[in-house]
Amino acid sequence: MEWMTTTTVLDRLRDAADHSAWSGFVERYQGPVASFGRKTGLSQADADDVAQDTMMAFLESYRKGAYQRGRGKLSQFLFGIARHKILHARRKTGVAPGQVSYGADAAGLLAELPEADALQQAWETEWRQSILMQCLERVREEVAPQTFEAFRLVAVEQVEPAKVAVQLGMTRNAVFIAKHRVATRLRQLCAACEEEQ
Repeated sequence: MEWMTTTTVLDRLRDAADHSAWSGFVERYQGPVASFGRKTGLSQADADDVAQDTMMAFLESYRKGAYQRGRGKLSQFLFGIARHKILHARRKTGVAPGQVSYGADAAGLLAELPEADALQQAWETEWRQSILMQCLERVREEVAPQTFEAFRLVAVEQVEPAKVAVQLGMTRNAVFIAKHRVATRLRQLCAACEEEQ
């Protein structure tokens, strides 16, 4: 995926003829909306429909000037649309208001929260996860495969750095440098994305 800032994507969305901007926007944001819908109790098909409806509603609103960057975050504007579409879909399909399942460990907590708070929390978790995954992909494209693999094994898989060094034919120090380099770049990209959202 071509890396574009949110500002660039939004600027290009104003041009109805720029189909690559629309594709980039959908690729970036439709997945998190669909996943969010699934975690609020919708079937995969209903969640996909909600995500598509959310994307279309956003585009229509955006081109009419309803979303203005200085007045709020994109994530919250999308949340408002997605929430409305999800609640409508849940009413249509008969999903009970308390049925929000965001992982076994969080299910009890979410069931006790008012629906709006549970939805907001689930959305923010999904949004952060989406940003993290996009930034991880970007870092993967920027660094050598061995560097990224060293980071993945140590930071994600929690493999001992000495074992990673042997596995990848690196020194232990090189593994620590790779982990630090990728983690630093990941923090930079995530911070930039969060500022824009």
